[in-house]
Amino acid sequence: MIGKAIAGWLGNRIDRRDGEGGTLGALAGVAVWEVGKRVVPAALVLGGIAYAVHRFSREEVQA
Repeated sequence: MIGKAIAGWLGNRIDRRDGEGGTLGALAGVAVWEVGKRVVPAALVLGGIAYAVHRFSREEVQA
């Protein structure tokens, strides 16, 4: 809950810099927060798997 509020506030502040409203920025900030909560951990896991596969396949060739 607090994460959504902070993301909305930051998006609002960034969008206000052009002198118009800040509603679209607030919505974009919350959307980025929600997507980021799911994508970043998944990317870390997939990156770790890819690194492990690369590391083990490389050691196998050298042995």
